Amino acid sequence: RRQKVYDMLELVGLSKEHANRYPHQFSGGQRQRIGIARALVMDPQLIIADEAISALDVSIQAQVVNLMKKIQKEYNTAFLFIAHDLSMVKYISDRIGVMHMGHLVETGTTEEIFRNPVHPYTRSLLSAIPEPNPVVEKERISLSYDQKEAGVDYTKGTRHLVDGDHYVLATDEEFEKWTREAAGQPALA
Repeated sequence: RRQKVYDMLELVGLSKEHANRYPHQFSGGQRQRIGIARALVMDPQLIIADEAISALDVSIQAQVVNLMKKIQKEYNTAFLFIAHDLSMVKYISDRIGVMHMGHLVETGTTEEIFRNPVHPYTRSLLSAIPEPNPVVEKERISLSYDQKEAGVDYTKGTRHLVDGDHYVLATDEEFEKWTREAAGQPALA
């Protein structure tokens, strides 16, 4: 059992000397690593990481996400990565599900969602991502989405196939309108 603990600590970038420390003696990043090690010790097929990096500074976030990617690859473990930081979501995810008000409004591969967001909520989220290029950032237009103002009732929508593995929750009329808007075409009256 002790060797298994040492192996897990080493896997997440800590040493076996860390096994005898108290929780208050660890930094936030080390605590996240310990949480991952604790989950991995059971050899799971799925780890749910709910806002796992939100309280960490950017450099530590990158280390933890890189560790998760390494574990994905080496142990064939799936992560359900729940986050608001879309740049990290894009980096770690193969597939993305966008939730709003408890409804899965858009799903697809990372490439499909970032290349062609259709649901107005997804489009508003992606439009809010700052651009590192100051010239492009100056021209960026951030979209806003208010479900009630838009008159969208998620309970009336069904899954519509956009392309490949890309689906959007919408009524037939909303789907037609949103796909035209996403393509930069005017909506039909």
